[in-house]
Amino acid sequence: MNIDISEQEQVRRQSLEKIREMGVNPYPAEKFDVNASSVQIAKEYAPQKNNFQDVSIAGRIMSRRIMGSASFFELQDELGRIQVYVRRDDICPVGDDEKKFYNTLFKKLLDIGDIVGVKGYAFITQTGELSIHARELKLLSKSLRPLPIVKEKDGQLYDAFTDPEKRYRERHVDLLVNPHVRDAFVKRSKLIGSMREFLNARNLLEVETPILQPLYGGAAARPFKTHHNTLDMTLYLRIANELYLKRLIVGGFSGVYEFAKDFRNEGMDRFHNPEFTQMEMYVAYKDYRWMMDTVEAMVEKIAVDLHGSARVQVGDHLISFERPWRRFTMFEAIEHFTGVDVARMDEAALRETAKKLGVTPDASMGKGKLIDEIFGECCEAKLIQPTFITDYPVEMSPLAKKHRDNPELVERFEAICNGKEICNAYSELNDPIDQRHRFEQQLLLARRGDEEAMALDEDFLRAIEYGMPPTAGLGIGIDRLAMIMANAPSIQDVLLFPHMRPEKKAAKDDPEAYAALGVPEEWIAVIQKMGYLTVEALAKASPGKLFNDLCGVNKKHKMGLTNPSPDDVKKWVETAS
Repeated sequence: MNIDISEQEQVRRQSLEKIREMGVNPYPAEKFDVNASSVQIAKEYAPQKNNFQDVSIAGRIMSRRIMGSASFFELQDELGRIQVYVRRDDICPVGDDEKKFYNTLFKKLLDIGDIVGVKGYAFITQTGELSIHARELKLLSKSLRPLPIVKEKDGQLYDAFTDPEKRYRERHVDLLVNPHVRDAFVKRSKLIGSMREFLNARNLLEVETPILQPLYGGAAARPFKTHHNTLDMTLYLRIANELYLKRLIVGGFSGVYEFAKDFRNEGMDRFHNPEFTQMEMYVAYKDYRWMMDTVEAMVEKIAVDLHGSARVQVGDHLISFERPWRRFTMFEAIEHFTGVDVARMDEAALRETAKKLGVTPDASMGKGKLIDEIFGECCEAKLIQPTFITDYPVEMSPLAKKHRDNPELVERFEAICNGKEICNAYSELNDPIDQRHRFEQQLLLARRGDEEAMALDEDFLRAIEYGMPPTAGLGIGIDRLAMIMANAPSIQDVLLFPHMRPEKKAAKDDPEAYAALGVPEEWIAVIQKMGYLTVEALAKASPGKLFNDLCGVNKKHKMGLTNPSPDDVKKWVETAS
């Protein structure tokens, strides 16, 4: 008997062995054909039509009411739940004269969480509940861990699987016992499908670009670094796919897009995950004003496809994605929300203004970063309805084309919604001389300590020296947009498997520390399993209780160990003290 697993898990393993002894394979290899779902039956069953008379359905046992020769259980499939009626004489195979399949396997050896296949017909019980009368029951997978099934008594819920950290770490359990959680991921999938449909309808080509890159670029961010053994070279997980997609525009494609997994070695919070998804697109002979119109149309379509309306409830706000969206230049937004015009300030004046506005600058920040910090701290959170912020300072955007009316600005916009950026777009810089100068300015910022400054990419510069047509580019955060469309308060709620900090493990002394007290080797693991993880904890034990507990565990789990004497246990505790 393994004392490292819970009593319920031990019972399930014993049941597994008994099932095998009965000649039943608890993990059969052959397929089980499913021809209906719980939701389909609930929507379409009609007694007068006498339909669903040959149902084959599969799922998990989620509750049971065991009676005499007939019982009920609730089966959960991908879409919902349905009751199953099981009668002993219907499901026992020919030759099972003792009805062991029902009396032993079904009643005693199956558990909540087991996966079964059911063949039978739909009917309405005397209490009016739609059910499936099982003609055949087949065990498809025996579960060895109990599910955290929610219990309700006197209006109170017990054992609900609600702790966010456990939910994110064990998403598989979260999805099983909290079916409503699936809705966010269904919406996320439909969001991507709607966006792809929109882009394909405009004859843009979906492509793939490298995730491992010899030089990271396309954004201001810290990368993840790795090493390629065969090539003996350093590679980086991409922080953006921009520079590769632009190479394709140089190569003659008129419009390309990619749903990309990108990686940034930065902080984590409810809006940031180190691995995230964005869609980037680049279209030749367009500019950022065309791209603003395109983003409005695309996101409005997504909202309608997902919700049947361009208006979406997000927390306390009803957000309207109906066109047109509000538009501010960055300087207009700062002046609107702070009353301060920063448009003509130099770096020193910006630094003082930031301090007066409660923004704390650091020495590595240049003029562009200071303006970005002021906007982020004083304006961004106040933009709830979708709003375009346009015309950024040139220092902030090393890949964007200078503004046609003001060379100190660039043709760039971000869309802000519910207080956070959801997309970023430019009229792309296609002047190779200017681009080289911008990269060199980034190198100067890096020397000042800016860890997010871009690297100088000679290969990309060589590409655009062949000539890149005027191009509009866009990056839109799928995770952020999914948060809005699914009304999810945290990015972890729209990522199936978000990154988590390592689980904290209780401190535990080495076995040698117990051996020094005179504890026999075979008893050390038992003592720690009982909760005495350190010698300090053992010193606080009651010798009499500890003696009784050790003997009880030995007997209960049939461990076959020689019990210590009361004096032995007392000596361990006293020595530990």
